Amino acid sequence: MKQKVLISACLLGVECRYDGQHCKREFLIDKQNEFEFIPVCPEELGGLPTPRPPAEIQNNGKVETKAGVDVTSQYNDGAQKAFEAVKNDDVKLAYLKSRSPMCGCGEIYDGSFTGNKKGGDGIFARLLKSKGIKIIPVD
Repeated sequence: MKQKVLISACLLGVECRYDGQHCKREFLIDKQNEFEFIPVCPEELGGLPTPRPPAEIQNNGKVETKAGVDVTSQYNDGAQKAFEAVKNDDVKLAYLKSRSPMCGCGEIYDGSFTGNKKGGDGIFARLLKSKGIKIIPVD
């Protein structure tokens, strides 16, 4: 029986990124023989459309779009729904899209919408870490 592994759906080619694109990574497609991937897009699960305005975590902890729209509740809801969907699947590992305000692990954009980065985790990554799930960030 294959190990169940959570994965950002965009990494498997699902066009669910904020810009309506995907960021498929062939090396992960190849790992489907090894793992049973459970693809999720927490941003969509939180009710955000695709495409959607880019968002970043601000210094006050809120998630805001470049226009200043607060989408924190959608991010929190989506992270919780994504976790609830897999909490009974004995998931211990997740491949998540790097630097995303939802899935970024260890490094995220700094909230200035200038491409600058800072240390930190996205909303979903933070939740998974708190549940003991190991995260492998994928660029």
